[in-house]
Amino acid sequence: MMTFSEMPYKRPDPEEVTAEIKEATEKLRNAKSYEEARAVFLEEEERSKAVETAGTLAYIRQSIDTRDEFYSREKAFWDNFGPEIEEYKQAWLEAMLQSTFRKDFEKEYGDLLFVNAEIQRKTFSPDIISDMQKENELVRAYDDLIASAQIPFEDGVYTLSQLAPFRTDADDARRLAAWKADGQWYKEHQEQLDRIYDELTRLRDGMGRKLGYDGYTRLGYYRMGRNCYTKEDVEKFRAAVRKYLVPVADSIMREQAKRLGKTYPLTFADAALSFRSGNPRPVGTPDDLLAQGKKFYDALSPETSEFFRTMLDEQLLDVLSTEGKQAGGYCTSLPQYERPFIFANFNGTQHDVEVVTHEAGHAFAYWMNRRRIPTEYADPSMEACEVHSMSMEFFGWKNAEGFFGADAKKFVYSHLSDAITFIPYGTMVDHFQHIVYEKPGMTPAERHAEWKRLLGIYMPWMKLDGEIPFYSEGEGWQRQLHIYGMPFYYIDYCLAQTVALEIWAMIQKDPEDAWKHYMAYTEQGGSRTFTGLLQNADLKTPFDEACLKEVCETATRWLENFDLAGIE
Repeated sequence: MMTFSEMPYKRPDPEEVTAEIKEATEKLRNAKSYEEARAVFLEEEERSKAVETAGTLAYIRQSIDTRDEFYSREKAFWDNFGPEIEEYKQAWLEAMLQSTFRKDFEKEYGDLLFVNAEIQRKTFSPDIISDMQKENELVRAYDDLIASAQIPFEDGVYTLSQLAPFRTDADDARRLAAWKADGQWYKEHQEQLDRIYDELTRLRDGMGRKLGYDGYTRLGYYRMGRNCYTKEDVEKFRAAVRKYLVPVADSIMREQAKRLGKTYPLTFADAALSFRSGNPRPVGTPDDLLAQGKKFYDALSPETSEFFRTMLDEQLLDVLSTEGKQAGGYCTSLPQYERPFIFANFNGTQHDVEVVTHEAGHAFAYWMNRRRIPTEYADPSMEACEVHSMSMEFFGWKNAEGFFGADAKKFVYSHLSDAITFIPYGTMVDHFQHIVYEKPGMTPAERHAEWKRLLGIYMPWMKLDGEIPFYSEGEGWQRQLHIYGMPFYYIDYCLAQTVALEIWAMIQKDPEDAWKHYMAYTEQGGSRTFTGLLQNADLKTPFDEACLKEVCETATRWLENFDLAGIE
């Protein structure tokens, strides 16, 4: 057994790596038989896994402590090397696409390998290498700025993640003060945030035009690997969200205002508090929470038990919120070791439990498919991946009392409510990004005004005034790291949440049947497109308007009939 800290890191030699890819590409082109071509393909799989693992190790260790000089240098190396090596990866993909033995590869591994290769080929030209490097540099600057936050509050100094529990405090004055402190930090760094995003939008627009597109949007879709739906499909989904889901979410927030004794619409600070007595809080220490996670996964299935025990034994989770740590959370993989890794910032809120279920949902899906060939079939496209995680959150209700103790009822009610109210927010993020990249020359003030306008459409329960700096001025989008670092990603969460709610509805009727559907979906890895995975697991697609309509009706009935007696 090797723990994460024992995994050796060595920066690869760029010349050696590029020479190996070039050699493999030539061997593939000159292969005389499928057996020969297949052997070259498998060798390249192993080589690329080693390189990817080295880059991921550097990324994880730098995100754990952004002040670490060694791994900061290594992260900078990978930010430059990644774009440089892309030219050689593209030549390899071209050789695969043109291979005499393409039909043989398709017969053994399926045609999705080639569908994805065709898409990937549309994302690159040597002309944009320096732009890609600059893009990485700007995203790193944003991440490091957010991680550097030191916010005075009461008698302490906190990072943004550490301040989060105060932003849901049951005491009105304290909660409002925390929101103001948080917003004030962003206001003080507004110039940097605006400058970074200005540069990113113009840079990405230019990259799209260099590749022959009319801006960044089409390139952004290709970079996301979207292989079964279009911009028009997303627009229809957004329209369905406005039609069916926004009214349900609005009714949830009106009920919340009544519980809190607040006027509607709610301030940002009041919208963050679900119950007058306080939001559900997990019980115990982070170690207690992980122990409850072990109990939950042991009971869920033999596969989840083996998986989570391995995660704990091999120290494949880093979840404490510490100084210098990058904000947010993620799951990634170390393919050379066939292991996932979970990064998070525990802060004593409901979110901590959702890490144990959400990020572990990603990790479990990878675990189940870690030995797939080709390696890219270990994970599906992004929106498909989010189904694993968001659905696992709902299976986590099984252990609600273990995670939350007396707050278990609060948790299940607020978790479902949050899942519904999240979709309008996430859809708004997507709508905002489409507008931004259609008009890359917008000024910061124009972008803020557009966000404020969209808030009125997607989140009408939010009070827009000047009480809380930054948020009430239409600038809150700048705290959403995906907008800076992963453009067009956010709709994936909304599509996945819709499917997860479909699975949640199944859990209410028959938990065992719901788990069978979940496993039927998960065991496919990335061997099919998103819609193909759903169809093969007998699940509805979120692009079907009836799916969202049905989910809204089921959730509304559940929330209306849920007994909140005795909970303030």
